[in-house]
Amino acid sequence: MAAPHTARDETVNRRALRAAARREWGPLFTAVRTALVTRKWRAVPLTLGAVALTACFQIVQNQSWGLRPVQTVGFVRALDPLWLALLRTPLSLFVPALDLPVWGALVQVLLVFGIAEICIGWWRTLLISYVTTLAGTLYARAAIALEPDGFLGVKPSDALIVDTGPSAAVVGLAVYVCWRLGARWTAGAVIVGMVLELVVKDNLAGKEHLAAILAALALCALAAWRDRRRQRGGPPSRRAGPVRSGSGAPPMNSSSRRRGPAQRLS
Repeated sequence: MAAPHTARDETVNRRALRAAARREWGPLFTAVRTALVTRKWRAVPLTLGAVALTACFQIVQNQSWGLRPVQTVGFVRALDPLWLALLRTPLSLFVPALDLPVWGALVQVLLVFGIAEICIGWWRTLLISYVTTLAGTLYARAAIALEPDGFLGVKPSDALIVDTGPSAAVVGLAVYVCWRLGARWTAGAVIVGMVLELVVKDNLAGKEHLAAILAALALCALAAWRDRRRQRGGPPSRRAGPVRSGSGAPPMNSSSRRRGPAQRLS
């Protein structure tokens, strides 16, 4: 008599897991699948450009003549003048770290940037990636001035570390997109993973990742506040014209509503 109950319980558990997975990743999966099926690679032009630029920087900086030009345009260190760091920060995002395998950076950019570009549009992807990278860069400068033994402080020698790569932007984008599309447990898992990384390996990169997460959460809070304000204001006026998606897709209408919830994010 126990076997039927066990089989029934397993069926119920599987159904519950599938329902939980649909709630967590359903909107995200639907948005990405629909965009790739309907537009294919045209859905992610920014991502393809970012992958190509990262690969180009990797090839150039490994040439006998190439390290100096890449250093001039994309290397950021905490000891650099602030104006120079701000000038180099946008391109530093696409310069692979010298001590890490380039394929890791390329996979991160392709997956996370691609999902973000589909779900929130190319310009928001670019903006959030820059803001989160800049948060890490500015944190490094502030942390140098703190006590090295403190939790937020770093060693003075870390001011010499070349701070490049997409990792801070990838972490920030992952948290932002998951939070905005309702995958809250996934966003939480990313945050917990970064905290554990810092506990296991206390270094500048780990602390910059936490700074990027804080910046992404601040942007999530700002977007949520704006959404509530819009809801209190009521439906938009018809004279304002059709609402367009963040990725530059055609105006939403009755025949295009099936494109998924991501295109309704603003």
